[in-house]
Amino acid sequence: MSKQQTNFKLESISQPNRQWTHVEETDLMPLPPNTLRPDEEPPWKQLTDAEREKYEASLDDTLILDIPKPRTKEDEKELIRKFLDGVTRLFNKADNWPFLRPLVLTMEHCANCQTCSAACHIYEASSGNPAYRPTCRSEILRRIYYKYIKSDGAYFGRWRHGDIDLNWTTVARLAELSYRCNLCRRCAQACPLGADNGLVAREIRKLFSQELDIHTKELHDNGSVLQLKVGSSTGMNALVVKDNMEFIDEEMSEKTGMTIHTPWDKSGADILLIHNAGEIMAWPENPGAFSVIFEAAGVSWTLSSDALGYDSINYGLFYDDFMLARVVLKHAEAAKKLGVKKIVFGECGHAHKALTVIADRILTGDLNIPRESAMTVLRDIVMSGRLKLDPTRNDFPVTLHDPCNMTRMMGIIAPQREIIHTICPRFREMNPHGVNNYCCGGGSGFAIHSRHNFPDWRFKVAGRKKLSQILEAFSDCLDPSVRKYICAPCSNCKGQFRDMLDYYKLWENHSILYGGLVELIVNAMTDIKPGFIEWERH
Repeated sequence: MSKQQTNFKLESISQPNRQWTHVEETDLMPLPPNTLRPDEEPPWKQLTDAEREKYEASLDDTLILDIPKPRTKEDEKELIRKFLDGVTRLFNKADNWPFLRPLVLTMEHCANCQTCSAACHIYEASSGNPAYRPTCRSEILRRIYYKYIKSDGAYFGRWRHGDIDLNWTTVARLAELSYRCNLCRRCAQACPLGADNGLVAREIRKLFSQELDIHTKELHDNGSVLQLKVGSSTGMNALVVKDNMEFIDEEMSEKTGMTIHTPWDKSGADILLIHNAGEIMAWPENPGAFSVIFEAAGVSWTLSSDALGYDSINYGLFYDDFMLARVVLKHAEAAKKLGVKKIVFGECGHAHKALTVIADRILTGDLNIPRESAMTVLRDIVMSGRLKLDPTRNDFPVTLHDPCNMTRMMGIIAPQREIIHTICPRFREMNPHGVNNYCCGGGSGFAIHSRHNFPDWRFKVAGRKKLSQILEAFSDCLDPSVRKYICAPCSNCKGQFRDMLDYYKLWENHSILYGGLVELIVNAMTDIKPGFIEWERH
């Protein structure tokens, strides 16, 4: 453990003009042997003097937020006032109706036993950096709340090892610290008391977004705001998305020999399928594979051209309740307009959670339209025998990544495995898997963040445990002559794998490819041309 870690004190978060903590590359969790040598890892990009001068980067010398330093003492006081107003609202039932109860439970009952730390992939990957404990953010917020808001003697003295002084350094570092968590909530699953320190990190993000207008550009400006304005966070309006799907239809028809026409705005269809629109742009074979499967299985389905009706992304889930609710309502309104029987969301983990678990608190009356995961729909199609499948077409090593929001948050574990066991004879599980899986490292929106030097932290720390799992799953076949496939039925996770595999040159060195579940299904179908998965592209 580095000297920086052993000298770590929580109350030091308030001390300006010094870096609070640091990630020492020599301290990082070792990767499996015979895979990557330390000298093969890309160097950690250092922040420029201009970046350090302009933004608050003293948390760990890594930046994801562009938090400008206040120009005057008056500016600093105003920001602190807004911050305390936000803390007050977090604990107000009228202002925090979605998550108040688990927040209060965590604040009042966490015993600081650190069981959650042992479950955290970020804490483990950093070789135990105390700043990355799940309890760290929560304890800072707890001390601030009881000292500055609820100063009635209710503070639990056994936790009070040092006061947190409130200044701009404290506020800015806490904001950055809330973005050193993937919100995978493996910590909450491990907690014997049910405390949810992952939720606390998300609530801190919400405080900064809704009260101080501090959020990442990727999630807010280029995410939720653009989606509500144009119809998709990709920037595609209805005309553009239809043009893209028409091109995908043509490509799928040519590749498979099956005539594919996407049904748009079909009233009374059984299913309104909503893709993560990023799939249409970055991985067109995924929405194309859905079309092939539904066509071959005779499914009554449609896509909606209404704004947001064709994009299941909902980045508000990661940082802002207002943004989340506005997007959820648009999705439901698109389905209501078409009179479909149910909404099915494609391979996007956070869309699953946003449009089911959280949307249950928002969608009422005739907007409470049934919603279902593509995993169960695909399972029913495959296991019913409606598709002609030959598993030998998938005769290559396959492992399965479990997206956190789909598995740990919702318990969707068996359907995708039933499919893979049916069509992939060389399937092997990661360890652990299912509800005990580790996050890909791109969760909570990290996969779309690429500015400053945050990608280095994302790959070397947040994604390190998953990288280790992948290499261990394929440990018997790492020879580059053997093509291997990571099945990741989530767009956000695929974005992380795309970038991380490129960062570590895993396709080049070990022939490890990533993709979705539907691509494997179509690749096994015997009534279409063989070779749907195009290895040569990589």
